[in-house]
Amino acid sequence: MTNPTIIKLADGNLMPQLGLGVWKASNEEAAAAVHKALEVGYRSIDTATAYKNEEGVGRALKSAGLPREELFVTTKLWNDDQKRPREALLESLEKLQLDYLDLYLMHWPVPAGDRYVEAWQGMIDLQQAGLIKSIGVCNFQIDHLQRLADETGVMPTINQIELHPLMQQRQLHAWNATHKIQTESWSPLAQGGEGVFDQKIIRQLADKYGKSPAQVVIRWHLDCGLVTIPKSVTPSRIEENFNVWDFRLDKEELGEIAKLDRGMRLGPDPDRFGG
Repeated sequence: MTNPTIIKLADGNLMPQLGLGVWKASNEEAAAAVHKALEVGYRSIDTATAYKNEEGVGRALKSAGLPREELFVTTKLWNDDQKRPREALLESLEKLQLDYLDLYLMHWPVPAGDRYVEAWQGMIDLQQAGLIKSIGVCNFQIDHLQRLADETGVMPTINQIELHPLMQQRQLHAWNATHKIQTESWSPLAQGGEGVFDQKIIRQLADKYGKSPAQVVIRWHLDCGLVTIPKSVTPSRIEENFNVWDFRLDKEELGEIAKLDRGMRLGPDPDRFGG
């Protein structure tokens, strides 16, 4: 297995391109999954206040005994906490048993509440105080991102959005890239399939490279320049999802997967969620 890819964010900080997501995992499941992931070679872990498993993640990080500088830990500011980002961050750090975060993301814009610019300024202040290395957002549309830049002068380093072969968000991905925002894919495997693994081109590439359909889809994210965080609590799948460094998809194969895009959103609409 070759070395996992590390990318440089616009603020100069380094981030592993592939990490472990722990959405919908209990504290116990998250602790076991993170322990396995770190054993396999993952160094990036993505959790959130809303997942209610930061304590489990923190226990696993502490027990692993790895140097802090080797880890890249992400958590997220929940919608109800947009008016209190400092308090929310301190609560997350306590649960994670960390002194600082590598990446803090605003989970949703919640346009109806109209607090996301205020919350973003609070996150900028927390970064300047040394409690966060990098700041970013999740599920932000172009108009939300532009407003952050216009009103605070600071663009997010990351925009974590729903992205998979059936929902490729090419316009938003391209806009992010133009503005030096790294696109990160959540639900990269379309929540365990949703027809992605059954697509003919995915099966053909799995056969060609001797990989699983999930590994082909993860490799597609990586070869498209995306950061991605496939979620699993199954030890064998955690290991399988990381074993993607010994092959690459060529331009023609990437083009064939591009044809699968249906704009099929599985999660909430960011313009309406949380209001």
